[in-house]
Amino acid sequence: MTTELLPREFFDRPVEEVAPALLGQVLAHRTEDGEVLLRLTEVEAYAGPLDPASHAYRGRTDRNAVMFGPPGYSYVYFTYGMHFCVNLVCAEEGTASAVLIRAGEVISGVELAVSRRPRSSARDLARGPARLCQALAIGREQYGLDVCSPGSPLRALAGEPVPAELISTGPRVGVNGAKETPWRFWIEGDPMVSPYRAHVPRKRSKAVTHERA
Repeated sequence: MTTELLPREFFDRPVEEVAPALLGQVLAHRTEDGEVLLRLTEVEAYAGPLDPASHAYRGRTDRNAVMFGPPGYSYVYFTYGMHFCVNLVCAEEGTASAVLIRAGEVISGVELAVSRRPRSSARDLARGPARLCQALAIGREQYGLDVCSPGSPLRALAGEPVPAELISTGPRVGVNGAKETPWRFWIEGDPMVSPYRAHVPRKRSKAVTHERA
């Protein structure tokens, strides 16, 4: 089983380079219950203030502050009032670039991951960013962790790099801005890749209008 940490230099480069390079690498999370290791099969790149789809597009906030720091840290956010998603910060400090971890294959700690998602099939255990965080028990407490530190409970480990010819690219899932930017990367043919869903704007209730006479 792999134990070699990815060095900070791995993350200290443009987000569109880091994202495909993360495929085949391993994300490990250790808790009091044990450790789960995940082989990454699908990711998305977000380029900070230069990217309309990024949480950092409008600048720094308390929520996204870790994105503006050095590379190799975790950015965890809560979405839809019920789910957590985990990103890995990359590129030089101040750029606010990050890679969303969308899907993976649990390669160690399967029983523990299943106990957290008992109704899930083996294929769907970490197939999607919210399911992935449930399987690895990633939540608010994992915000801002150094994934390049051997003492960190959340770590990025070296796996088996995926050959370029097996990596596919396409639009990111469910984004409103920069819809066509092909910064979703996945391992072609891997059953653990999540299904693609385009952004669907939420319908707003029609307000009652009053016309003046």
